[in-house]
Amino acid sequence: MALLQPDLSLLPSTLHATVEQAFSRIRDALSTADLLAQTLGKPLVSEVYAALDAETLAGLTRLLASSDYAADVLVADAALLPRLLEQGWLDKKLQREDYQQWCQASLLDAAGQPPADEAALQRTLRRFRRAVMLRLLWRDAQQAGFYKQVWQTAAEVSWLADVTVQAALDWLENHYAAAWGRPFPRGTTPAQAEQGEVSPLRLVVLGMGKLGAGELNLSSDIDLIFAFARQGETLGGRRSFDNQEYFTRLGQKLIAALDQVTAEGFVFRVDMRLRPYGDAGALALSFNALQEYYQDQGRDWERYAMIKARVMAGDPVAGEQLLNDLRPFVYRRYLDFSAIESLRAMKAMINREVRRRNLGDNIKLGSGGIREVEFITQVFQLIRGGRDTELQERSIRKVLPVISGLGLMPQQAADELLDAYAFLRDLEHALQGLEDRQTQILPEDALARQRIACRCGFADWDALMQRLQQVREQVRRHFDAVIADPEDEEQPTESEDDLGCLWSDQPDAELSIELLQQAGFRQPQQSWNLLHALQQGRAVASMQQVGRERLDQLMPLLLRAVTETPDPDAALERTLWLVEAVLRRTAYLLLLTENPEALKQLVQMCAVSPWLAEQLARMPILLDELLSPETLYSPADKTRLQDELRQHLARIPEDDMEALMEALRYFRHANVLRVAASDIVARRHLMKVSDYLTFIAEVLLEQVLHQAWRDLIRRYGHPLRSDGERADPAFIVVGYGKMGGIELGYGSDLDLVFVHDGHPTQGSDGEKSLDSITFYSRLGQRMIHFLTATTPSGQLYEVDMRLRPSGNAGLLVSSLKAFADYQQQQAWTWEHQALVRARVICGDAELVERFNQLRCAILAQPRDLTKLRQDVIDMRLKMRENLGSKPQEADSRFHLKQDAGGIVDIEFIVQYCVLAFSHAQPALLEYTDNMRILDALAATQVLPEDEVRALQEAYLAYRQATHHASLEKTGNSVESAPWQAHRDAVTRIWNRLFDTPQAS
Repeated sequence: MALLQPDLSLLPSTLHATVEQAFSRIRDALSTADLLAQTLGKPLVSEVYAALDAETLAGLTRLLASSDYAADVLVADAALLPRLLEQGWLDKKLQREDYQQWCQASLLDAAGQPPADEAALQRTLRRFRRAVMLRLLWRDAQQAGFYKQVWQTAAEVSWLADVTVQAALDWLENHYAAAWGRPFPRGTTPAQAEQGEVSPLRLVVLGMGKLGAGELNLSSDIDLIFAFARQGETLGGRRSFDNQEYFTRLGQKLIAALDQVTAEGFVFRVDMRLRPYGDAGALALSFNALQEYYQDQGRDWERYAMIKARVMAGDPVAGEQLLNDLRPFVYRRYLDFSAIESLRAMKAMINREVRRRNLGDNIKLGSGGIREVEFITQVFQLIRGGRDTELQERSIRKVLPVISGLGLMPQQAADELLDAYAFLRDLEHALQGLEDRQTQILPEDALARQRIACRCGFADWDALMQRLQQVREQVRRHFDAVIADPEDEEQPTESEDDLGCLWSDQPDAELSIELLQQAGFRQPQQSWNLLHALQQGRAVASMQQVGRERLDQLMPLLLRAVTETPDPDAALERTLWLVEAVLRRTAYLLLLTENPEALKQLVQMCAVSPWLAEQLARMPILLDELLSPETLYSPADKTRLQDELRQHLARIPEDDMEALMEALRYFRHANVLRVAASDIVARRHLMKVSDYLTFIAEVLLEQVLHQAWRDLIRRYGHPLRSDGERADPAFIVVGYGKMGGIELGYGSDLDLVFVHDGHPTQGSDGEKSLDSITFYSRLGQRMIHFLTATTPSGQLYEVDMRLRPSGNAGLLVSSLKAFADYQQQQAWTWEHQALVRARVICGDAELVERFNQLRCAILAQPRDLTKLRQDVIDMRLKMRENLGSKPQEADSRFHLKQDAGGIVDIEFIVQYCVLAFSHAQPALLEYTDNMRILDALAATQVLPEDEVRALQEAYLAYRQATHHASLEKTGNSVESAPWQAHRDAVTRIWNRLFDTPQAS
């Protein structure tokens, strides 16, 4: 036999002696292997080695250069390499199913029988693990420098854990069934158990940490938690145990099967310290006990641990239910900025330990190491994972692209972190593969350094260290950007410190008022009273220590921010509304402390608008929007809104109606906030503001119709159209007033009319059929419920249905024919005026077209102009008497909408002109908004150009004022003098058009 020799040309000379020694050890072991082969009648192992081709020999050389453990494995079982080569386990790319088959085959002896006892189980599992480790070390050695192979290695080590834990658990359950029985829920009778009426319970094994993420180290502990669904007792064994004791015993046996060191080594070191109460806690806990613990006593670090929790063995169905029940503990529904604070504290503790134990060369715990990449991803997951459910991902490799995809981190940063993490984990594998030892510490020995550098694809240790230094600096830079304390970034000036002491030091009233005055407060006494009342109030006094500390951190920052506004007194008062609202939800206090720019945006908006301040105080969850100024001041167009809502709702289970309604309300409030911020701070044009507010309502109405329609057809099947075809949906939502005119304001309700085209006699095609009137009435009722139901976030919109045929006395939903008959035969002139601004918002495309044709036909009817003028005048006078300024205020006050020369006068002028002249000028029917109808009146010369421009200027000025009045909560009654010119212009046109003096 030719001597087995390494291919030393592949290696630096410094490694030649080490590899030659390893080859010598293997050659010595071949004689023992040959004796065994002869006994079994198999080919000599030495002959297989002698026949290795050059490529395989080169692979073996690389393997032994990088791993003493691999040499130990082959010395202990020289025949293992030939077996793996014969079976194709070295080069073939494997999946989890392959590992399952490989493990099952390994557990069977030559006769196809499973292990006879626990010793045999332990022996076969350890030999299987040894074979897998040799495969992984081999493959990693051949991939030197291609460190993205690390993901495959990490996945395969995790599969190894999955299949061995499951195999051991299956064997132990079956082995001890005769002695211990099987565990059943409390109350199960022996007869029920024997007849299979009740299924036995199984242990749920949760894999934590990197095991849960499917990213185990090459030589890693596995962190496990044992749980079981219900209390009860075992049945069918020689002795009965309560379930708690049974699963504890089973867990102990499972740990021994994996963790116990025998002559064959071990399978995995098992760490159970992540379970409730750690080493002092029960080894296995019921689901109820786990939930109670996490709800009452769960700590921040346990939330981080549970991010990666995965059911890796046992009962998968019960385990997934457990994780689903625990999800609210891990992922808060609101933005949870306490995560940053806690992770900072954990990192500070780690840093202290690194310094104390001189662990600067630890690539996991040291600066810029593995743990910092993990912390970065966990920050985003814990802060936003309850809202952005895409972040509820265990794998760092998968979650980093999600973080950048959501715009939470630049794409380049995510790519750099992912690349750095892969490099660090590959280096970690190289360190651990050397001796199968769990370590992250860089070696000091020159030979070990050269071996690690060679395994990682570097010429020498210095080259590897240069790359490592770049990676660590890169990680640390991103870590600081995400988790650094903002107070470290900007030191306050001396004057800012003085203002901050108003809260921290609580000086006496006289000094406090003086400091406020110096800072620009015009009503320092009143502002100090507000501040003092908050300081001394019961709500602050009853706060827990953590909450009070967060409030103390925020208030000096808030006081500095309000001094930068034109009216610090108003800004302080309104911002304190929010502070008071979130005193018991202190994550919001931390959000503002951690995000100075968000605090600045908040204070600016509160300073300008008490309406916005109230919205934020009522729904603090909207503070999330302040974190992204690029979207805060750039409201989405309709297409983007539709896409955003679709993505938002995709995260919500279809049957979770409460979550759906909350999501719709959040979507509305968040987007209205963006519009208001754009309006106030970015000075968005009035017409654009109305467009955006209308787009929001349109998108929500589309979704509400879709949801209500889906709910109805699921229960009753599809109704039929009037032509007998299947309806989908033969229903439209018509917007009137500001909705129809694309002129929604911040507080506008929705004037809606529902129209259908259902079959007059045929019912829906479901098992439980409904006639068309009932079906579409329920559809309308369902939509109104979606829109008006009060949830914790309030209503979606107030809805006014009084413009439907016959008003409140009429049917909620009209057929198109009934609508046409009413409009043609019974409608009042004011109802035709309202139809001028009617516009279909959503629904069936064919019915939309028929409605538009009907609207044009009704509006374009030739009319008696004398009667029309009088009807318009009478309605206008009636409205002014009921809704306009009181006689005693007529000289000094002007109601922007209802008084003479105001908004309603302009709207009535436009409506009159459409009703009077559209039969000859069809262009007047094309649009429903006043500005474009006025343009059409000028283009058709129905009104002179100068009058149209005067009406448009007045209309825009009035609407701008009402918009700001909504934001400032000042009402639509204003001083008369500044508006007199516009009022006079509108009144002149009214008088000319209606040929009558207008009452003032």
